[in-house]
Amino acid sequence: MLFPTATFALFFALVLPLSWLLLPRPSVWRPFMIGASLVFYGWWNPRFVLLLVAVTVWNWIWGNLIHRAETDSARKAALAVAVIGDLSALGYFKYANFFLVSVDNTLLRLNLDVAMPVLEITLPIGISFFTFQALSYVIDIKRRIVEPVPFMEFAVYITFFPHLVAGPIVRAKEFLPQLKRRPDPRHVDLGLAFFLIIFGMFKKVVLSDLLSSRIVDPVFAAPKLHSSLEIWVATYAYAAQIYCDFSGYTDMAIGLALLLGIRFPQNFDGPYTATSVRDFWRRWHMTLSRFLRDYLYIPLGGNRHGRLATYRNLMLTMLIGGLWHGASWTFVAWGGLHGGALCFEHFREERREAKGEPATEPSQARVWILRLIVFNFVCAGWIFFRSPTFSTAWAMFEGLFNAWGRPSPLVTGSVLLAVVAGIGCQYIPRDLVVSARVWFGRLSPVAMGLSLGLAIVLIDALGPQGVRPFIYFAF
Repeated sequence: MLFPTATFALFFALVLPLSWLLLPRPSVWRPFMIGASLVFYGWWNPRFVLLLVAVTVWNWIWGNLIHRAETDSARKAALAVAVIGDLSALGYFKYANFFLVSVDNTLLRLNLDVAMPVLEITLPIGISFFTFQALSYVIDIKRRIVEPVPFMEFAVYITFFPHLVAGPIVRAKEFLPQLKRRPDPRHVDLGLAFFLIIFGMFKKVVLSDLLSSRIVDPVFAAPKLHSSLEIWVATYAYAAQIYCDFSGYTDMAIGLALLLGIRFPQNFDGPYTATSVRDFWRRWHMTLSRFLRDYLYIPLGGNRHGRLATYRNLMLTMLIGGLWHGASWTFVAWGGLHGGALCFEHFREERREAKGEPATEPSQARVWILRLIVFNFVCAGWIFFRSPTFSTAWAMFEGLFNAWGRPSPLVTGSVLLAVVAGIGCQYIPRDLVVSARVWFGRLSPVAMGLSLGLAIVLIDALGPQGVRPFIYFAF
């Protein structure tokens, strides 16, 4: 069930008032919200509701066992079982065929004709997101950051439909305490919620889907058939598309959760304004960045054991982060590219500190040069991220330089405008955005309703026919 559709609008129109009516009775509200979330998830494929329920039950049981363990070694053993169970499910559905195909290709290169089985496995939507949230729960119980909660509360946390299939990755310590409070519907920030939903819809339906259908998909499908200009524009268009698609989903998810009385953490903060790769990862998919830092990079040792160990930990974290996004070597290459850049930046900072050079505030001109360098580096990485194979990626890189002079019918005014809007919206001053939200929130209910209706009509008129699935549904 996609957010910007009539089906979801009807679903949410039923769930929202019932949720507030039942909220004073938690024993009724919790099963209602779980049931609504399972309907939302099962709308795509009812079979995988059982998987979601199994992950929920598994982690709740092991969370309690970890908490009750009397020694640290027993807690570690129980956590290991819980993590192995979660990663086994994720590994089977997401990586089994990738592993078998990789082994088969390796054997063929060694002239060993061993027919590997091909499994017909459908990837459950959102499995990476709800698995990571379940992992954060059991790990934080082991770390004594959170305590076990009743099953129904934990089930609400895992299945809560606004973040279920594409995040943000909300940790147990951020979500569960909110279930103890009883929010007042009169204190819900309607202006902020509707502003986020409409802005997210615009980014997704008007900008992301337009760029996908008009230039990104055709060029990446057959880069050798397109001009260098089209490939350059398609590369920047994909940077705008993936940002608008994912941040648009996040905006809608945060807004919908707000209407239900739940607050989510921020997930994007102008990532294309970054002046370093490290800065980019502090702004892009922030909840995943923090998850990888706290549950992978720091446990590996972080930067506590010398330069080489730090580089190793950075590379491993980014390689695993790349593989988390998809079962393909192009995702691994994308992660490795960012890992290498983070190592290089860390090396430069160490050299500066070793020389005793103080950190200085860069000039405005230098800031823009750094932004330009980082943005183009990120776009080069997106080529690997978007390409289904390395041959497609190499064809894209070659086409950037060797196909000038060909006709470029896909480079239209609407495409260029969408690219500029998708990237440029990150440079809108924050004070201006806050002022717009405050102004919208102060409108009367009638004026707010009319504004929302007009915005939806305009989005529907400006966007292409139909709504494409969100990119991160595949992760």
